[in-house]
Amino acid sequence: MREKSEENRQDLLIGRNAVAEAIRAGRQIDTLYVLQGEKNGSVGNIVAVCRDKGVTIKQVDRKKLDYMCGRENHQGVAAFVAAHEYAEIDDIFSLAEEKNEKPFIIVCDEMEDPHNLGAVIRTAELAGAHGVIIPKRRSASLSYAVGKTSAGALEYVPVCRVSNLPSTLDLLKERGVWIYGADMGGEDCRNIDFDGAVALVIGSEGKGLGRLVREKCDFIVSLKQKGKINSLNASVAAGILMYEIMYQRDK
Repeated sequence: MREKSEENRQDLLIGRNAVAEAIRAGRQIDTLYVLQGEKNGSVGNIVAVCRDKGVTIKQVDRKKLDYMCGRENHQGVAAFVAAHEYAEIDDIFSLAEEKNEKPFIIVCDEMEDPHNLGAVIRTAELAGAHGVIIPKRRSASLSYAVGKTSAGALEYVPVCRVSNLPSTLDLLKERGVWIYGADMGGEDCRNIDFDGAVALVIGSEGKGLGRLVREKCDFIVSLKQKGKINSLNASVAAGILMYEIMYQRDK
């Protein structure tokens, strides 16, 4: 029930008029939910505008939409709005330049738990990262729960949402950034030189790094472990690695 109260009641717009007016007002629509089969009239117009803006659109059945909306009259459409405006890649590089620092970027590969993503953003701000990059699909977005868990860090850390993560990693490489993927079987992070421009890629909670994303990494780094279980929570691992990078760069 916590997920419903945090997610669905704080940043969910319900009904055709509410969604349409939010779009007209320039609100950033995160995900649009449309009842399966609804295509005509104002719903069709809403879908068309959101598609042009690159918004994620999901067709759902009535049972799911009713549950999401607390059985309020949704008229076949509802939308999550972002808790904060998404940034552009250039904003991250601009922030690094303003601070006269080499870029330090966190990339989340399909991190679906909003509390993990919020924790990563919070730690990124504390560790001096210049921005966070997330994919549009199969990822938590800047929902109310993410904003709450970030404890205000969303006001200081640019978060970019991109359509194609592997292509984005290529763009970062073209701008002089080295890509470090966090995964099992990599080199001990303490033996890695993080002094240059860094993009640290953190995988999903269950699968780790995706194959294409892993192939784009220049280095695979791991944390030394002494226990019997074979993995850390994604946000915890991200935090340890961010601080290792911060300490090295401070030296």
